[in-house]
Amino acid sequence: MTIRVVLVDDQALIRAGFRAIVDSAPDLEVVGESNDGATAVEVIRDRRADVVLMDVRMPGRDGIATTRAITADEDLAGVRVIVLTTFELDEYVVAAMRAGASGFLDKGVDPDTLLDAIRVVAGGDALLTPKATRALLSSMTDAATPDGVDKDAVNGLTSRECEIVAMVGRGLSNDEIAASLYLSPLTVKTHVSRAMTKLHARDRAQLVVLAFRSGLTRLDDLT
Repeated sequence: MTIRVVLVDDQALIRAGFRAIVDSAPDLEVVGESNDGATAVEVIRDRRADVVLMDVRMPGRDGIATTRAITADEDLAGVRVIVLTTFELDEYVVAAMRAGASGFLDKGVDPDTLLDAIRVVAGGDALLTPKATRALLSSMTDAATPDGVDKDAVNGLTSRECEIVAMVGRGLSNDEIAASLYLSPLTVKTHVSRAMTKLHARDRAQLVVLAFRSGLTRLDDLT
């Protein structure tokens, strides 16, 4: 099944470069483009995008606000956003993830990494580098008073689900968790999916946030 990609960037040359890279992969296809955040949501909806490559700095509505609009739209619940920028600053990482982005990459990333990133988020995982994870969690310093966490939902997790959510919060992939716990990757994926459902997490990035807010993951766990 082909993954449908929409490009959102105010620079035509950058969009052309990303289009060439994405269209070079047999399982990916650029189905639409937008040069500003104001028109992006309609393009994404009309073109039935699976993944959006989103610039941060654009005239008018920026990429963070546009990402927030996408993730707040119930009709676009299956759309995943990768935020791309030349400004690899913690404030952008945190803002992008809080807006609901599934990944954050520097625009200088190599083509193979970009293509793999699209596949990762299209599959429902989050693309969180160690730096992005640390920036995201470091911005939430009050773990003792979780914000936006359903305590009953957390208490409804099984002990195995708690263990796996904590490992997700540390930035481990399903394969890494499986190897650590001597489980199959499919079993881990099932536990992650059930935990996401119970915690009402949109995607893996939100699950990382909830792991921290609930106290299942601590900053000390990242060292």
